[in-house]
Amino acid sequence: MTATIRHIYRYPVKGLTAEAMDAVDLAAGGYLPDDRRFALALATTPGTGTQTEWMPKRNFLALVKDAKLATLQTEYDHVSETLTIKRQGRQVARGKLTDRIGRAMIEDFFAAYMKEESRGRPRLVEAMPGDRLTDQSTAVISIINLASIRDLEERVMKTAVDPLRFRANVYVDGIAPWAEFNWLGRQASLGAAGVTITERIDRCAAVNVNPATAERDLNIVKALQAGYGHIDMGVFARVTTGGRIALGDAVGPA
Repeated sequence: MTATIRHIYRYPVKGLTAEAMDAVDLAAGGYLPDDRRFALALATTPGTGTQTEWMPKRNFLALVKDAKLATLQTEYDHVSETLTIKRQGRQVARGKLTDRIGRAMIEDFFAAYMKEESRGRPRLVEAMPGDRLTDQSTAVISIINLASIRDLEERVMKTAVDPLRFRANVYVDGIAPWAEFNWLGRQASLGAAGVTITERIDRCAAVNVNPATAERDLNIVKALQAGYGHIDMGVFARVTTGGRIALGDAVGPA
């Protein structure tokens, strides 16, 4: 059974706005380019430099505990490596993330905006080359079946569920709900790339945050457990053969 890619997203700064993409090149053993490349480390997070090795999400500002982040709209220009932060459509900060002064401007904004949530002045950090600040310590791409979300909406939630709550890299459609779980351990095509589907994605409280309002207005984790006996939505895939993926491309087991 073959699905079709409907959306591609990357999240240049952990916990901040998704960036929609029409196409992207994947490398074997790699991440989606620029995905979770940067993060805002809590003042209590170990380290002093501008680069960091992978660390668990508890060391960073993240939606799982910092829903206030969703009230911001951010835009990342990957050419200039500049982040623009807006609130209610008005620009409130801007800085180049690889520049000392630019980083300081972003850090100053979040120190004032997040206050005690950042446990002091947060530190903007970049992942070490070849690494990323995702929730997983290994290089994977996250894939969500939109039919599974619709099934959750109709059978359990009885209300709309914004797919962006799950902050996946690739959203697919055209297959039965939960059919993606049958791909575990199998080789699959993802556009022109080849992947291995490695595991199901278990969900945390971050998905309860409405990405449009920043309110914790749904308990999706509880609903998944009550409706299906698990808290999983989506699967992880390891890129085994590099290639380009684009909207409309086919996805499915080999």
